[in-house]
Amino acid sequence: MPQTAAVISGIQRMVLYETRARYFLVGSNHAQTKHRVLKIDRTEPKDLVIIDDKHVYNQQEVRELLSRLDLGNRTKMGQKGSSGLSRAVSAFGIVGFVRFLEGYYIVLITKRRKMADIGGHSIYKIEDTTMIYIPNDSVRVSHPDEARYVRIFQNVDLSSNFYFSYSYDLSHSLQYNLTLLQRPYELWSAAPPLTKEEEHTQGKQDSFDIFEDEGLPTQVVYGLQNEPYYKYVWNGKLLERIKDIVHPDWLMYIIHGFCGQSKLLIYGRPVHITLIARRSSKFAGTRFLKRGANCEGDVANEVETEQIVHDASVTSFTAGSYSSYVQVRGSVPLYWSQDISTMMPKPPIRLDQADPYANIAALHFDQMLQRFGSPIIILNLVKKREKRKHEKILSEELYPAVINLNQFLPPDHRIDYIAWDMARYTKSKLCNVLDRLSMIAENVVKRTGFFINRSDFYCHTLRPDDRWRDIGGSVTSTGRLQTGVLRTNCVDCLDRTNTAQFMVGKCALAYQLYALGMIDKPKLQFDTDCVRLFEELYEDHGDTLSLQYGGSQLVHRVKTYRKIAPWTQHSKDIMQTLSRYYSNAFSDADRQDAINLFLQVYQPSEGKAHLWELPTDFYLHQRSTMALQHNRHSYTFWWSEGVLSYLPVPYNEVACENTMKTIKVRRMNQFDESVDIYTEFFKPYELTSFDDTFCIGMTNSAREFMPKSVGVDPSPFTVRKPEETGKSVLGKSSKEETILQRKTAASAPPPPSEEAISSTSEDDSEEDRDDEGSVSQRSTPIKLLTESGESGRTQEGVFFPPACVSLLLLHDWSDSLPLSSCMSTFREPVSHFKDDSIYVVSLPQVDRGSHEMFVSHVMTGHGQVRALCREDMLMYREYVKNRYM
Repeated sequence: MPQTAAVISGIQRMVLYETRARYFLVGSNHAQTKHRVLKIDRTEPKDLVIIDDKHVYNQQEVRELLSRLDLGNRTKMGQKGSSGLSRAVSAFGIVGFVRFLEGYYIVLITKRRKMADIGGHSIYKIEDTTMIYIPNDSVRVSHPDEARYVRIFQNVDLSSNFYFSYSYDLSHSLQYNLTLLQRPYELWSAAPPLTKEEEHTQGKQDSFDIFEDEGLPTQVVYGLQNEPYYKYVWNGKLLERIKDIVHPDWLMYIIHGFCGQSKLLIYGRPVHITLIARRSSKFAGTRFLKRGANCEGDVANEVETEQIVHDASVTSFTAGSYSSYVQVRGSVPLYWSQDISTMMPKPPIRLDQADPYANIAALHFDQMLQRFGSPIIILNLVKKREKRKHEKILSEELYPAVINLNQFLPPDHRIDYIAWDMARYTKSKLCNVLDRLSMIAENVVKRTGFFINRSDFYCHTLRPDDRWRDIGGSVTSTGRLQTGVLRTNCVDCLDRTNTAQFMVGKCALAYQLYALGMIDKPKLQFDTDCVRLFEELYEDHGDTLSLQYGGSQLVHRVKTYRKIAPWTQHSKDIMQTLSRYYSNAFSDADRQDAINLFLQVYQPSEGKAHLWELPTDFYLHQRSTMALQHNRHSYTFWWSEGVLSYLPVPYNEVACENTMKTIKVRRMNQFDESVDIYTEFFKPYELTSFDDTFCIGMTNSAREFMPKSVGVDPSPFTVRKPEETGKSVLGKSSKEETILQRKTAASAPPPPSEEAISSTSEDDSEEDRDDEGSVSQRSTPIKLLTESGESGRTQEGVFFPPACVSLLLLHDWSDSLPLSSCMSTFREPVSHFKDDSIYVVSLPQVDRGSHEMFVSHVMTGHGQVRALCREDMLMYREYVKNRYM
C-alpha cells in the first residue's frame, strides 16, 4: 500500500544577488542539487513585482545563469573592474515582504540555531535577520516618516523566540500532523494530476536512463503539504502578497513562543522531552494593553503549550513511538480591560461592554471545539475573596457565560468549569497548593487523555494499573487521541497559570512514559532527575512567555509554591516585580505599536493617521466597530456547522470535505528528496563530528542532574536529596564543565587549552553549536581482540577516528561469536511474554541478512568489495536518477 509523507521544503539555503535593475534570489535544497530563482524588479518605486522562474536548475545550470547575468549587466563589454552581478547576502529563509510609505522591503533570515528534533524533522530558532530595501536609489521616492516606521517595525526582535522548520508544521500539534499521515489510502488515491511544471520536471528526469535494465517499478509515496493554522503564524500577512505567485517551497511560516528539548536517559535509553509553545497572532500584544477578547473571540495572551515525549532510539514517525499532550492558556474571554493611566501597580478591572448572551465567549469556545474537541475544561485561578472587588469581577461574569452556553450543548460535550482560588490557598499554612493541583491534574488528564501513535503494551493488560483503566480520550487501532483540552487562566496568565500547567504536564508526562513502556506505574515524584529536568523546561517556558507578555520573568515559581525556595529568591521576586512594573508603564506602548505594525494590523498609507498619532488601537483589533455585521452568530446554535457531529474528536482532524481542501497531495517517488526524511536528517553527503551534533549538546539528565558520586542509582525516577543533584533547577552548569564531563566519559584526555571553552553564559551552555568552528581531532587507542576473543595488548601507534570505534568493536565482537549465538544472546526478561517491552537488558537481534550486510560494509572499508548483484544496480540507478538527473 502506498505510504504518505510530509513534503520537505526544497529551498533551505538562498543567496541574494543584485544588479541595478533586479534582485535575483537563488534558493537551493540543503544538498545544493536543485535550485530555483526569483526575480525581483527594482525599477518600481512602490510596487512589488516578482517573477518566479518555474524551472528547476542543477548546480551547473545555475552557475551558467549567474555568469550570463554577470556578463550582461556590465557597463562595458569585457570590463573586469566592477561586476554587473554582486552577491548581497546569504540567507536561510524569507520572513516576508513589507511596505510602509515608500517601496517594499524584503526580510531574510541570516542566522539560525537548531533547537529540537522531532521524528527527524529539525526545528530552528531565528538568530539574526536582515531587512533590505528593494527599489533602486534612482527611483526611490523619499518620505520623512519612513525611517520612523522602520524603527518601529524593527522593535519586534525576530532573534527572540521565533521558530521555523523546513519539514514539520509547527502551527499544528503532533497529533494533527501524525493523524494526517495515518489517514486511509483511499483519501489520497484521488490525488489531482501533476501541474505542467511538475510534468516538465518529472519528464526531464525520466527522459534519459544510463542503465540498460529498466528494473522494477518504484513505490509511490503521497507527499502531503498542509495549510498552516494561521492563528499561530506570525508572518502570514508578510507573505500574503507572494503566496499565490511563487512556488510553495519559497513560503516559510514562523511561530512565536518557546521551544525547548531535553534528553532523559533511562539506563542509557534516550527519551526526548520537547516543549513547544505557540503564541497566538490574533489580538496579540502586551500585558495591560491587551486584556480579555476581541469581537471575533480571540483572547489576549493565548498560548498553546504542547509537550512531546518520544523514544529517540527510533527516529521515524512510522516506526517510532511518539506521544504528546496539549493544554492552553489565555485571558478571560470577556470584554474587559484595565486603565493604566492611573500609574497603579494593579489598575482596576472594568467591563467595557455588556454581553448578556455570551456571544464573545461562544466564538472563543467554538474555535476550541474545532481544534481540540470535547470536553473543554476551564481552570479559573482568579481570586474569590477580596476586600475590594478586583479579580472577582471576572469570575462573576465568566461563570454565568459558561452556564448559558452549556444549556444548548449535549450533556456529554458540555464545558467543565473549575474555579479555585490559588492565591488564597498559597497563603494558608494548612493547605498544600501542589497537592490540590495534583488532584485537579489527575482528573483533567483522565478526562482528556493524551495522544500516542502506538497501541498499548501487553504488560499493561498483564499488570493493570487502576489509574490506567480510567484514562480518557479516543482509542484507535493505531493508538490513542487526545480529545478535549484544559484551558487555564488567572488574571495575567503568567505565574499561577504556569505552575498549574506544570502540575498538569507532570501528571500527563507520567502517563506518557507509562504508555511508552518506560515506567511501571503512571506516577512521578518530585526531586527525581526526570521531574527536575521537566521543571527546568517549564520554568524556561514560563520565563520566556512572561517576558513576551509581561516584560519580566516569572515572579512566583514552582519552588515558591512548594515553599522550598531559598531566601535569596525573595529578593529576586521583588526585582522581577519592579521590572514588570517599569516595562508595563514605560515600554509596553512602543512594543504594542511594533506588534501591530509587524502583524499588519495597522498598514500605513498616505492620508491616513500615523500609528503614533492614534489615541488607542481598540478600533484596529475590534473590526465590528468599523462596520456592521451582516451575518450575526446565533445565540443558541453558537457552534460552527458540522462540529457537534464529530465530537469528541476535533473537527479539524476529521477527514471531511472542508478539511481536505486545505491539503495538497502529490504522487512522488519514494526516493524523491522531497519526502526522504532520512537524507534530510542524517545528511550522508556531509562530514560531521559527534561533538558538533545537536543530540550531544542538548540538556542531558544523566550529565546535568544525576549525582556524580559512584554507586548512586542511575534511574532518573529515584528520589534524591537536594544536595545530591548534579545541577540545581535555578542554576545552569557551565559549558566548560559539560564538555569536560563528556570527554572524561569518552576516556579521552582533556583538551590542551581551556580558552576555547571559557564561555559560561546561559545561552552558550545550551545547544549553541553553529558558531563553533573547531572540530575534535583527538584519536583513541583501540584494543584489538584476538581470535580467541580475549583482549590483546593495545597497539601503540595505531589510532582510529572516534566514529570508527564502535564500528570496529562491534565487528570484532560479531566475528568472535558464531552467528547462532549472536542471534540468541539475551538477558532474562522480567516477563516471559513476547509482546512485553520491559526487559532488564535486551541485546539487539541480528538476523543473517543484517549480519551479511554489516560484514560486507566492513570488508568494503578494508578495500575488499564483493560483486554487485541486480538489487545493487537498481538501488544505484534510483540514487543517480533522483540526485543528478
